[in-house]
Amino acid sequence: MTSAPLPDAGANWVDRHAPEGLKPWLKLGRFDRPIGIWLLLLPGWQGIALALAQYRQPPGLYDLWLFVGFAIGACLMRAAGCAFNDIVDRDFDARVARTALRPIPSGKISVKQAWAFVVGCSLISLAILLTLPTAAILLGVGSLGLVAAYPFMKRITWWPQAWLGLTFNWGALMGFAAALPLAAAATALPADISSEFRPFLWSATSDSGHAVALAWQAYVPAVLLWIGGVFWTLGYDTLYALQDIEDDAMIGVKSSARRLASAVRPGVAVFYGLAMVMAAVAGASAGLGPVFWIGLVAYGVHLARQVIRLDRNDGAVALTLFKSNREAGLILLAAIALGSLVP
Repeated sequence: MTSAPLPDAGANWVDRHAPEGLKPWLKLGRFDRPIGIWLLLLPGWQGIALALAQYRQPPGLYDLWLFVGFAIGACLMRAAGCAFNDIVDRDFDARVARTALRPIPSGKISVKQAWAFVVGCSLISLAILLTLPTAAILLGVGSLGLVAAYPFMKRITWWPQAWLGLTFNWGALMGFAAALPLAAAATALPADISSEFRPFLWSATSDSGHAVALAWQAYVPAVLLWIGGVFWTLGYDTLYALQDIEDDAMIGVKSSARRLASAVRPGVAVFYGLAMVMAAVAGASAGLGPVFWIGLVAYGVHLARQVIRLDRNDGAVALTLFKSNREAGLILLAAIALGSLVP
């Protein structure tokens, strides 16, 4: 049995090049639609970049590992999350044209096999998580509750996109917490006590018995970046939900697109405006320089163009605009990373 291309996947490497036997598994993990990986990954990279920029630190070898490790983790955890979502939503998916051919509702992969896929991806991700500082590990564990609850949100609230925003942007907190300790220690601690800072779970106890810790205020820029990301996701996932608005209405699935109805354009404009404001406050609290503000203007222009082009009756345009948020996230990442160049 061959695996047909899914309706919203477009031209992709899975359908073109993957072995036939692997295609259902790759589609279960949405590897045929890498935009989701980017949207999960970019907040984590932004958090890493913000921590380094706040303390004017160039990336070292460990920071380079963070960028690579977060990329691998985003691929795997997005795959695990999508598979879990498909397990929960398999009855709904079978009744929606865009999702009926997914591996579980189409019968290509069983529910037990999908659970094995979730567990395998999660275990590899756990191994990556354990290389991070303790605060980042705790945040990673805390994210599991958000991930587990997300598939049920569309049943109980008109705003499942807000919950997705909380979940998808959690990486901003994790990335910041992963990069912050070493960046802060290199800048803020005197040489005679910097060696006593123990950010990692496996760090040996200091011989002096002293404890060095970061104050909670050090994490404020990351929280602001995370909140801005939540509003960003509210905007772009409302665009994505426009594709299914008729099917969702028939089967009783709730979404921000349905809730906003004819007000979807001003709604997305408000979400994107708040995303801009929170990104600006995050940059200001981190003391980023003028290059950041130039990049932030470019970020805002990109989001504004999406609002202008939005047509609630054109699902194809909505999908194109949704996918363009990879570029929006990359612009913000560049703005943050370059924000430390000029004080």
